[in-house]
Amino acid sequence: MCGMPRAETTRTDVPRPEPVQPTKEDKVAAAGSELFGGPLGRRALLGTSWWTPVRVIALVMIGMFALGMVQKFPCYDGAWFFGASSQYTHACYSDIPHLYQGRGFADGLVPYFDRLSGDMDYLEYPVLTGVFMEVAAWLTPGSGSIQHQEQIYWMVNAGMLMVCAAIIAVCVARTHRRRPWDGLLVALAPAFALTATINWDLLAVAMLAAAMLMWSRGRAVAFGVLLGLATAAKFYPFLLLGPLLLLCWRAGRWRDFGRALGGAVAAWLAVNLPVMLLAPEGWAKFYTFSQERGVDFGSIWLMITQRTSIQITPEQANTYAMLLMMLVCGGMAVLVLTAPRRPRFAQLAFLIIAAFILTNKVYSPQYVLWLIPLAALARPRWRDFLIWQACEVAYFLGIWMYLAYTTSGDAHKGLPTDGYHLAIVLHLLGTLYLCAVVVRDILMPERDVVRRAGDDDPSGGVLDGAPDVFVLGRAAYPPQHAGYFEGPYVKWGTEHAEGRYEVDADRFDSDQVDRNQVDGSQVSGNRGPGDGHEEIRPEGRSL
Repeated sequence: MCGMPRAETTRTDVPRPEPVQPTKEDKVAAAGSELFGGPLGRRALLGTSWWTPVRVIALVMIGMFALGMVQKFPCYDGAWFFGASSQYTHACYSDIPHLYQGRGFADGLVPYFDRLSGDMDYLEYPVLTGVFMEVAAWLTPGSGSIQHQEQIYWMVNAGMLMVCAAIIAVCVARTHRRRPWDGLLVALAPAFALTATINWDLLAVAMLAAAMLMWSRGRAVAFGVLLGLATAAKFYPFLLLGPLLLLCWRAGRWRDFGRALGGAVAAWLAVNLPVMLLAPEGWAKFYTFSQERGVDFGSIWLMITQRTSIQITPEQANTYAMLLMMLVCGGMAVLVLTAPRRPRFAQLAFLIIAAFILTNKVYSPQYVLWLIPLAALARPRWRDFLIWQACEVAYFLGIWMYLAYTTSGDAHKGLPTDGYHLAIVLHLLGTLYLCAVVVRDILMPERDVVRRAGDDDPSGGVLDGAPDVFVLGRAAYPPQHAGYFEGPYVKWGTEHAEGRYEVDADRFDSDQVDRNQVDGSQVSGNRGPGDGHEEIRPEGRSL
């Protein structure tokens, strides 16, 4: 039976879609490129140099990470060890050297199994992060002064975290096949460099970035395994299963979701079950500590307690945060099932983690690392990304200046409470701004820079280009041209300046076709009511 080419029978002589060039579609990227020779020219030869986008991005990430390490040197040389407030006035604080002795690594204690002395009886981190910390302790020489050991421990951890940072940049650059340069958003993010070595968050971020890459390639089990490992290193990654469930519901991809869920549960149990059975009290410390922890830095709850007479207990904060998250999840379900076009996976992943951060009872400055890779995939636009990053850098400086103020006694060096509250507000507004832009892109897909380039959901894997099977509201009554037909059709996009249109790369392995002919068939362009995109179809074919 004859018909148009499908994904499995695509002609090999049709050119692959070219990568999207940021300097051609992003004014900020074009202006920034003037430092390196200006925007890409029409006659540039792509793919002929060793300097591929992925390699460039990985090297830029390593360079920025190294600059972040240099920013910590005032503390490395003494501020971590002498003076209560100097590590805050230099904005170079890190948990890593302090916890080397404070959590028993200097004494050779085994995490989760050996009880600690002091205010924390067991290590309060998830198991895989504890393993990461222990491996770094094995690589740290036990000779010399405790200060020297803590310096080496930080340096060893920084080296391991640098590997994680490079993995994150590479995974983001490879997730959207046609948009490798979006990884540069991650590599050049100032908040990434400033917060990368505060704690061990990059381990979970790296595994989550690898999981997103696997899902974009249609490897549901590998995605699930990596997601389960990321959750074994940090609590937040499991939240992505909620948006994925909604997207698979709308697309009817239940088997793929089941594989992802099974892989995640199996991987999480493989890491946690041995410690859970052999050291249940130590294993549970992370969860009990998270539950009992009071309202802390960076949260809206802290601002409420400090600016009013209302005292919010840990139980109340947990309840309020849970209720707000339930409301967000309900709103997200409505958004997914009623949006005119199924949202992209990266968009929902960013929104759910941002909601968790905004409603949580604590916001440590390194939590921004959770969002940076997802933001680069959800809204790869330099202007919006830099606005958000400016707010996060302001918060990074604000929290350290506030701690300097509270630890400097009568000297009052740093930022008073009102100034710190302003920093919190900037963080909240910056994150909400980026969330609002992403939601707008979902409701108005023609504003989405990824879809405007002709793609559907490049991070969606099996969801990319899949038809809907369950929708609500106006999405259940699409315009006539949105129906399925055997032939080439245009993905959500816009007309090119040359008078050509975007075509589904899975059905027809080219992103551009002549307006007047598609594989020998006469075509015509129809615009649906209010959808903002063009359609190409064979003349006379019934939809």
